[in-house]
Amino acid sequence: MKTTTMSNANGTPVLTELTAGHLQQAVALSSEMGWPYRLEDWAFALRLGKGLALEQAGRLIGTALRWEYGDAWSSVGMVIVAKAFQGCGYGTRLVDTLLEDVGTRNVFLNATREAFELYGRRGFRCTGTLNQHQGVPAPGGPDARLDPVRIADTDDLPRIFALDHDAIGMPRTALLRLLAQTGQILVISDRDVASGYAVYREFGRGYVIGPVVAPSLEDACVLIDAAISRLPGDFVRLDTPEDSGLTPWLEARGLPRVDSVSAMVRGTLPPPTGQARLFALCSQSLG
Repeated sequence: MKTTTMSNANGTPVLTELTAGHLQQAVALSSEMGWPYRLEDWAFALRLGKGLALEQAGRLIGTALRWEYGDAWSSVGMVIVAKAFQGCGYGTRLVDTLLEDVGTRNVFLNATREAFELYGRRGFRCTGTLNQHQGVPAPGGPDARLDPVRIADTDDLPRIFALDHDAIGMPRTALLRLLAQTGQILVISDRDVASGYAVYREFGRGYVIGPVVAPSLEDACVLIDAAISRLPGDFVRLDTPEDSGLTPWLEARGLPRVDSVSAMVRGTLPPPTGQARLFALCSQSLG
C-alpha cells in the first residue's frame, strides 16, 4: 500500500495503511457523516480489503478502502474525510492514492452526488443507479411461496459460489465465505438444486439483506420475503440496482427508497453469464 504525506495550516496529516487499530476512530468518523456503521461493519470490510488512513497528530481524519475480485476487478468505497478537513483536497488525494494502488484493474464503485464529478474526472462512467431501501417491513402472512426456501448448509456453498460468479462475472468466494460465517444464507431450490440465494446479516441500524442472486424477480421477492419473515420487527436495509425491478415491490413491502447513488466503472464491468442475476448488493462499497 503506497503512502505519502500532506500538510496544512493545522499540522502535517500522514497518509498510511488502515489497520484494525484505527477502527474505533473510524466508527466515530463514519458516524459524523451519518453512516451507521458499527465496529463490526468496519472490521468486516477491512478483513476483506485494504485501506488508507489519513491521520493528524494521532487522530483519524480520513479513510478509503478497496477490495479485489480475481485478477481483473476491484471495488472502491468508504471514502470519508472528517467535516473539519473537507475542502482541503484530502478526499481527492485519498482517491488518487487508492487508484494508484489498484493499478490496471477495472474499478467499480457507487458514487454519491457530491463525489460524482470527482470520479468522472478520473475516467469513471455511469452505468446505472443503485437505490437504498430501508425501514421496518410490514408484517407478512403465511405464504406457500416460501416453501422452496431453506437455510443453506455447507454442501450448498460450491453451488452458491457458482451462481454468484455466473450472475456477476467475477470470483467472490472470499466474500461469500465470510458472509456464511457472519450471516445467514437462504437458498431457493428448483428440484432440490439451489437456483438462487440471499444473505441477511447484522449491519448498521439493524440488518441488511444482500447479496440476493436469483433467476427471476419473483424468486428474488420470495427470497427477500423469507429473510424478512426471520426478522420480525427489525430494521432492514437493501441496496438494489434500479433496473432490477425491485423498487416498487420493496416500497409496497414497507421499505421505502431513501437515497440513490450512481453506479460507476473505470474500464469494463465483469460479464455475467447464466440465468441468475444480482438483485441486491452485499453493500454499496463491496458490491
